[in-house]
Amino acid sequence: MRLKQKKWSDGMLGNWNVKIVGYWNSSRSKAEFWNALNFETLFPKAYLLLMIIFMNWGFPVLAESPFALSLGKSYYIYVCAESDDEVFLVRFDGHDASVEKRIPVGVIPVEIEGPHGITISPDGKYWYLSMAHGKPYGHVYKYSTGDDEVLGRVELDMFPATMQVSPATGMLYVVNFNLHGDHVPSSVSVVDPESMAEIERITTGVMPHGSRLSPDGMYHYSVAMMDGKLYEIDALSLEVTRKLNVGKDMDMGAHHSGMENEHAESGEARHSSEKMREHSEHSNAGMQHKMPPTKPTWVFPHPKEKFVYVANNGIAEVAEVDLESWKVTRRFPTAPGPYNVEISPDGKLMAVTYKSDATTGIWDLKKGKELAKISNSRKVSHGVVISPDSRYAFVSVEGIGGEPGSVDIIDLQTLQRVATAEVGKQAGGIAFWKMEAAVE
Repeated sequence: MRLKQKKWSDGMLGNWNVKIVGYWNSSRSKAEFWNALNFETLFPKAYLLLMIIFMNWGFPVLAESPFALSLGKSYYIYVCAESDDEVFLVRFDGHDASVEKRIPVGVIPVEIEGPHGITISPDGKYWYLSMAHGKPYGHVYKYSTGDDEVLGRVELDMFPATMQVSPATGMLYVVNFNLHGDHVPSSVSVVDPESMAEIERITTGVMPHGSRLSPDGMYHYSVAMMDGKLYEIDALSLEVTRKLNVGKDMDMGAHHSGMENEHAESGEARHSSEKMREHSEHSNAGMQHKMPPTKPTWVFPHPKEKFVYVANNGIAEVAEVDLESWKVTRRFPTAPGPYNVEISPDGKLMAVTYKSDATTGIWDLKKGKELAKISNSRKVSHGVVISPDSRYAFVSVEGIGGEPGSVDIIDLQTLQRVATAEVGKQAGGIAFWKMEAAVE
């Protein structure tokens, strides 16, 4: 689409406007447009350039430009308050954090239903919320972003927790944590977000958590807290393709790893053996299950490389797993209680919440070095998300007793906590919604 030039600029700015519009018309995207400009040449006339862009296209274009840093941005985050049955929309403008909206959730007025996990659809139009406490089964709700209206819900298994929508299949993958049940294998529910119907339930491990998808949406990863394993699910076939013990005892290649860590059988034989194993595990798990020391609580895929990162909460480390070799390649010793992990979109930094330490660690992934350990605003650090520009980390902090939870904002350039917004009690699940140019 050709953009129409404003008459006033013809005389005042002449060739500058013609040159810039020419760049725009020959570019396939806004990103390509900005890359095409020679900023060393244009910088002395930056003020005139901003005037041209604003008059022709307005602030939405500026939001995607290098000038957006100087103009300022607003970041919007949804966070759950699990002990208040509320979700908060928090805005950070680069200086201050504030609560934009307080959203009551749940349908039982006399009980805490426990909003636990939250995720945003890839197009940013919807958010999904797991209500973990049920009688005995929990639910996932669908809301529209902006007006935050309920659009539907689906009943799943016991204690549905973290989840994500695949950009490849469009399906929502939800781990059923089964926090209060027996230590038996639980599952990942696959939900059609359009109809809000569960289309499949895939058996994985004991107390699965940390539901995340590969960047292309083709593989789902989760960890089972009470059996110490990482699980990979093919997002199309909806089958467990691989599992890996992420404990230190597997580093030397235990003799049974060939059976456990390779691709499983396919077809009828696989289905039959899985059913037999599932029946056996359920029958004997109550007496035979032994909690591993590892206690993995989260997994996050690298946005650019074939690695995933697992928070081994019980042994104070993050394990890097190579998806090609399906082995642990590095271990990062951490402060006590690593709980959630996120990799910056540029692939350079790793943020880790230390639940037992009330701190958040920022790591240089290439060097394998912790750059800073930053105190959170109160105790019980929980979730973390990083903005799409890799500039800020947003950390949910539960608090203790009757104190409110909070969202702490960490500047990933200065490695300091720069703002805090107080939200409801037991702040937990957190999701990044959008980033836009801040207009005063």
